[in-house]
Amino acid sequence: MPEVLLDAAGMRRTLSRLAHEILDGNGGADGLVVVGILRRGYPVAKQLAFLMTQVEGVTIPCGKLDARAFRDDLKEEIDVDGTEIPFQINDRRVVLVDEVLFTGRTVRAALEGIMQQGRPKVVQFATLIDRGHRELPIQADYVGRKIETQRSDFITVKLNDFDGEDSVMLMTEEDMGAVR
Repeated sequence: MPEVLLDAAGMRRTLSRLAHEILDGNGGADGLVVVGILRRGYPVAKQLAFLMTQVEGVTIPCGKLDARAFRDDLKEEIDVDGTEIPFQINDRRVVLVDEVLFTGRTVRAALEGIMQQGRPKVVQFATLIDRGHRELPIQADYVGRKIETQRSDFITVKLNDFDGEDSVMLMTEEDMGAVR
């Protein structure tokens, strides 16, 4: 049976805490921008930017990055690049956001994509869920929840933008077989 790790209220609390931690870690909003990794990292990034904007009273810019072209494990041609970063990142403090940190491969690809946009002052990484099992030496600066998982487990993040609800669930291989 799938285990609910975060319901909608839990996600709101977790994102609020993350927003405050990011602001505290950066001494406020000055020079701060947020970039979400497509697909599900972007809605999380938008929520974080909105929450930080509310706290600081100044707009925190938010963009989205399509990391597929920089993946070392995807062989298909990418027809459309969904990257939209409508601000300069040179000398800015970039907070890169994804919904789940697992092997580290998506973050590695996203870092390459960020560097093609310019030269940030610093790049930090924030994730809603860190489930472990890294294949690369990558870690998050800001973590919503660290979850102990088996490598074969699945983390399902539902976001209002895509699914009409906010939640995070842990599913085993057995749970996934029952869903299929």
